[in-house]
Amino acid sequence: MTAALAVNALDPDRVETRAVDATLACIARHGLSKTTIDDIAREAGCSRATLYRYFGSRQELVTAAVHAEASRVASLVREVAGSATTLEDAVVGVLGVAGRELGEHPALRFVADVEPDQLLPYLTFAGGDRFLQDAAGAIAPCFARFLGDDAERAAEWVARIGLALWLSPTAPVSLADAEALRGYVRAFVLPAIQPSHLPEVRNQLSKG
Repeated sequence: MTAALAVNALDPDRVETRAVDATLACIARHGLSKTTIDDIAREAGCSRATLYRYFGSRQELVTAAVHAEASRVASLVREVAGSATTLEDAVVGVLGVAGRELGEHPALRFVADVEPDQLLPYLTFAGGDRFLQDAAGAIAPCFARFLGDDAERAAEWVARIGLALWLSPTAPVSLADAEALRGYVRAFVLPAIQPSHLPEVRNQLSKG
């Protein structure tokens, strides 16, 4: 049985998983702008027709890969926050895990280093607002048991801090440096998201 027939015989979830994994592998190897449907089909061991049966276009494949990775990272940060005993531990855990996953992700690293023009529209202006809203919604459960109804506002603030630290080449602290990150969170992040300070955070977020 050929590779294409073997993949076609699998259930839809398995085919979609292979396609998403192949898309990420191809982006890490060729970049986002140069990855083609043919590249993805070869990497997944299936035909173009199989891919088009599950995804209408290359863009749909890329979108599915982004959503899959976002869900994976969200699960990881929720897991680390679930074991935290304090709000500080939860914030440090969320930022540290997210920083590690973003920094070590082969496909994202390639795009950030070689094709930043492909990435920036999703992280700035209207695209950046959507990214922050999605990120806040994903990590808000990490803070809910410490902050209750204010968890989503705190999550958006933490997401903004994390994005700024990740994007800036002159960031005051690296997300990969756990000890320095804890000091930064304690001095500059935690005071802003304590319940008594969250009204100020709400005002600043509402002003954009």
